[in-house]
Amino acid sequence: MLRNHKVLAVAVLLAAFAQGVAATESIEFVAEHLPEIAMDNRYASLPLWNSCNPETNVGHPDKAVCLGIGVGYALTHSGTLSIDGPMFTLSVARPVGNDLGITGFVFFDDLTLSSGVENRPLAVSFSDPPLTLPAASQFTGLDGKARDTGFGLALSGSANISRFPGFEWSAGLLWQQFKLSDYRFDYLITDGPDAGTTGSLDYSATYSHISPFAGAAWPRARGAWRYTPHVQLAIPLPRRGVAGRITGPTFDLQGSTADNGDKPFGDPSVTIGLNVTYVPWNLTVDFGSTITQALFEPLIHEGVKQNLMLSTHWTF
Repeated sequence: MLRNHKVLAVAVLLAAFAQGVAATESIEFVAEHLPEIAMDNRYASLPLWNSCNPETNVGHPDKAVCLGIGVGYALTHSGTLSIDGPMFTLSVARPVGNDLGITGFVFFDDLTLSSGVENRPLAVSFSDPPLTLPAASQFTGLDGKARDTGFGLALSGSANISRFPGFEWSAGLLWQQFKLSDYRFDYLITDGPDAGTTGSLDYSATYSHISPFAGAAWPRARGAWRYTPHVQLAIPLPRRGVAGRITGPTFDLQGSTADNGDKPFGDPSVTIGLNVTYVPWNLTVDFGSTITQALFEPLIHEGVKQNLMLSTHWTF
């Protein structure tokens, strides 16, 4: 009997501890970070280091232009919240000198927003609803789309640096539009003075940015394989306020956190990758970005628990 009481006491303590460490971020906090990670996944997938087969293309005027197709997939989750879907890129590259090249590209990421039953604090920064917030709430009904589209131009080259032989660089500019459609939840406040209140919370918006980017790589060849570790920086400009709309029994309010001077949307992005290319096919898989995006994004964007991204590129 005493043993059973001890087991029960331990179970109660563990449950209390789990509740203490399971405190979750607000719905708005995570609703901002999910699309920001999708933007970072796009920057990590830019076609900057996917050169043509140097043995068959470099120096041949009839093969001076290289076409590329990039295909990827991303799964980003926090609790039951997710933004998942395929990523597509088309690129055209050509040399403009012995050590310089230019690459143009377009991209389209077709992502799905969804959730199950999500229990998080309701907190609103874009408006001031007549509610006592933050308040424990239940969120359901998310069934939306996110589309990241854009185009860009990059100049690349090589340099002979004594401490970094084989150094390559790339820099450019891209325009992108991130459109969130039906990014909408039904909410039920479950605790506090407004318990039982229901309504909707909508973060549908379109964010446009012009993003300068730059990167460096150190390619190495071994037999039929080419290995290209690289690092990239992208800065979406300008930063935007988070737009939203909240409704309740007696109100319908919308606004942007920019109205309060807060513009958190559009974080600078640093991505690290390792391209592995099978040279006879000019087929590249970025194993490094898969690993680093999975490890770093949940640390950089708190509240997001999983980010898996796969990126491949074929040049012909």
